[in-house]
Amino acid sequence: QVQLVESGGGSVQAGGSLRLSCAASGRTFSAYAMGWFRQAPGKEREFVAAITSLGRSTDYADSVKGRFTISRDNAKNTVNLQMNSLKPEDTAVYYCARRRARVTDIYRAAEYDYWGQGTQVTVSS
Repeated sequence: QVQLVESGGGSVQAGGSLRLSCAASGRTFSAYAMGWFRQAPGKEREFVAAITSLGRSTDYADSVKGRFTISRDNAKNTVNLQMNSLKPEDTAVYYCARRRARVTDIYRAAEYDYWGQGTQVTVSS
């Protein structure tokens, strides 16, 4: 069984930064791509960023490109999301997730099989 635990959320003013971390249990962490999603009140869960199993390739939602950076440390079983130049519209619960082995659309939440409990990020103007 895989467990994912996010940390690092909080409240920050617009223009500020936060760093989210996700700690994963299990011995197969380095075999899977990982992603970050977010969900704001009344909205659907949306893709934020993803990173391949060895960290060689990353993908970002257009809304966060140039501001957010995803990274991973396979020795520590962690995946991180550095968020800079935060905007009020970034306010949401942020989730890390493990991507299934074979997927057709990396941006769909259904392509991810294990999820953390989420961490709240609030950006005030």
